[in-house]
Amino acid sequence: MKLITTGNNLCRIMVSDEYTELAKILYELVERDQKYDKVVIVTDENVEVNLYDDFVKSIFAITNSKYFSKICIKPGEESKCLDKFNEIISKFIDIGMSRKSLVIAFGGGVVGDLAGFAAATYMRGIDYIQVPTTILSQVDSAIGGKTGIDVGVYKNMIGAFKQPLFTYINTETLKTLPSDELKSGFGEVIKYAAIMDDNGEFEKFLNDNAVEVKYLDNEKIIKAIMKCAEFKARIVKADERETGLRKILNFGHTFGHAIEMEYGLKHGEAVAVGMKIAFKVALAKGYIKKDYYDNFVELIDKYDFEFDFSKINIEKLVENIKKDKKNSFGDISVILPDASSCVGIFKMSSDDIEELLKKEFNFM
Repeated sequence: MKLITTGNNLCRIMVSDEYTELAKILYELVERDQKYDKVVIVTDENVEVNLYDDFVKSIFAITNSKYFSKICIKPGEESKCLDKFNEIISKFIDIGMSRKSLVIAFGGGVVGDLAGFAAATYMRGIDYIQVPTTILSQVDSAIGGKTGIDVGVYKNMIGAFKQPLFTYINTETLKTLPSDELKSGFGEVIKYAAIMDDNGEFEKFLNDNAVEVKYLDNEKIIKAIMKCAEFKARIVKADERETGLRKILNFGHTFGHAIEMEYGLKHGEAVAVGMKIAFKVALAKGYIKKDYYDNFVELIDKYDFEFDFSKINIEKLVENIKKDKKNSFGDISVILPDASSCVGIFKMSSDDIEELLKKEFNFM
C-alpha cells in the first residue's frame, strides 16, 4: 500500500500497512544525515513478542543496527508510573543518550505516554517518534503531543506537551490485538463520531459498516483511522495546549476516567460507558433530542459495549470526578453533546452531577 501522509505541520501523520517507508526515513535521519547519535526503541512485552522482530528487520535492512537500543516494559497501565519513568531515564543514562538522541515509542498508549514523557524531560527534551500499534493509540493518544504518567489511580496527573517528529501508523499491527484491546480502541473511534462536526457522516459510516470495521476490513479500518487522525490533527493545531477547543477531545473521559479507575475497565471501554452517561445527562438537561440519544446509544451498543450501571456507587464516582485535572475553581468541566455530531463544554457542580445521575440511572 502507498504511504498516506495527513495531518499538518504540527501533527504529521503517516499511514501505511508496512514499515518500509519508516525504515527509509530512519536511514536518512540516522545514517545519511547523522542527525542522531543513538536511537532507543521503547516497547512492551506484548509488542516485543508479536511485532518487534518484523519491525527491526525492516529498519535494519537498510540502517546500521549499532545505532539502536531497546527498552522493554511490562504491558498495562501500571507501567505508567514514577518508578517506571525513573527506570527508563536511568537506562537512557546507561545507554549514553545525549541531546542528539532519538526515542521511538513503539507500542500502545501506555508506551507512547511513558516514552513520550521520558523524551520530553530527558536533558530538558529530546526528539521522539510515535509508532502506535493499537487502534486507541493510532486514532488518539499518539497524535497531538500529550505525554504523561499516572499517580496512583489518577490518570495522567504528571505530564508535558511534547510533539513527536511524526506519528507513523501501520494498520497491519491491529491484526495482532486481542478482542478486548480492539474493542477498547473502538470506544475512542466512536468518540469522534460525536465530536466531529460533519452532519453525522462519520456516525453513519460507523453505523453502516460496523461489522466490517470490527473485523478490520482493510479499506474500512483505514478510512476510520484516517478520519479520526485528520480531525484530531485539526483540533490540536487550533489549540495545542488544551486551553479551549481541544477539550472536546475529552468527550466521555470525565465520567469514563472515574469509571475506569474504580472498575478496572480498559480505557476505551470506560470512554464508551462515559459517553453513555454524558448522553443521558445531555438528554436530561434538554441539550439533545431523544432520537439523537437513541441513535447514538445504539451505535455504541453495535460495538459491543455493555456495562451494568446498577453496580456503580454514585458517591464514589463523584469523588473520583472531582479529582479530574480538567476541573477548575471548584467547578467540574463536562463535555456533553449539545446537538447532532456536536459537543460543548459545560460547568457543573458535584452536587448537580450527583443529583442528576441518581435520578437518571437510579444508582445505589
